Amino acid sequence: MEVRVADLRQLFNRMDPSPFRERDLDPSAEEFIVGWAQTVPAGNPLALVVHLERPVGSADEPVVIRDAIRDFFRHESDRATRRLRQLFQRGRISLGIAVLFLFALFAIGDVIANAMAGSRFVDVLREGLVIGGWVAMWRPLEIFLYDWWPIRGQIRLYDRLASMPVRIVYSDESASI
Repeated sequence: MEVRVADLRQLFNRMDPSPFRERDLDPSAEEFIVGWAQTVPAGNPLALVVHLERPVGSADEPVVIRDAIRDFFRHESDRATRRLRQLFQRGRISLGIAVLFLFALFAIGDVIANAMAGSRFVDVLREGLVIGGWVAMWRPLEIFLYDWWPIRGQIRLYDRLASMPVRIVYSDESASI
């Protein structure tokens, strides 16, 4: 993939007060790079060429830019990994609560059924409690069955982006890395 910018300020977030090497990418640049990477099949390698329309700044500028881009995506991968860990933690807690709630509703249903045996109303109430218990399991099961896949996909994508080769090409072509 190739990106053409007149100045590095177009590539990195100007609002970020961090030193250059630790700056975030500009949201538009990030969206463009991530969107492009999502179209490349997982087995295919990624590479980024940044064309700058101005001469070389300092001698180590290409290395600093390359490292800043890689560090940004490494940081995004770490953030997504933390989100995944938090999601699983929330899922475990929710599952524990839901299982206890389910058992409590089963027990309450049995107590009511024994106290008012033979009543049709008791059967309906007991079934309602059982359904309520299973509904309580909905969210924890949704977390463990479906919610984690997209986050894991983001982690893989960010890891690929963090390890991709990044080359800087200046308009005068006298210095590039």
